[in-house]
Amino acid sequence: MKKFIGIYDYTVILTYLSLCSSVVGISLAFNGHSFFALICLMLSGLFDMFDGKVARTKKRNQREINYGIQIDSLADIIAFGVLPICIGFSLGIKSWYYLPICIAFTLGALIRLAYFNVNEEEVSKTTAGRSTSFIGLPTTSVALILPLVYMFKNWTNEYFQYIYTLALLIISVLFVLNANFIKKPTNKKMIWLIVVGILEVILILGIKAWLT
Repeated sequence: MKKFIGIYDYTVILTYLSLCSSVVGISLAFNGHSFFALICLMLSGLFDMFDGKVARTKKRNQREINYGIQIDSLADIIAFGVLPICIGFSLGIKSWYYLPICIAFTLGALIRLAYFNVNEEEVSKTTAGRSTSFIGLPTTSVALILPLVYMFKNWTNEYFQYIYTLALLIISVLFVLNANFIKKPTNKKMIWLIVVGILEVILILGIKAWLT
């Protein structure tokens, strides 16, 4: 009998790292370090992008596969459903309308993740084995969308809170929209997504340095 429940091999390490990064990000956000919290969001997105590919390199039994699916979604709701809201608070967004949008955003992410799990389980029983496209905006996408929005922070000043709040509202709708958004990225596209993330960080730092 094992001393501890759960799985601790390399197939889940990236999911665990994603959760750790998001918790650090939440802590940084509550201490007013919005930029570094945003970096943690992007790191969680990077870990989440590759966790499935790493897991599939090992032959797993059905229990291990189900465990991986569940912890991936549980980690994602923290990283991409809660951390973005905390970043908003760190940016000083405390207006009355922010709370209902926070609820809509987190609820949208939760529904999207639950639907994804159910859909993947149904597809896995068919000859296709895995779906090739995403229904609804993937929650991981906020790791690139919100840094793009963040670029406008130093240009818009006090109006940025409205831009960020509107972005969360739009994303919350896209999470649950019944539409095929994008195909699941290939290895080549993943590399391009990483390049885009790096460029976003460079641009944010460049804009900040230019305006100060």
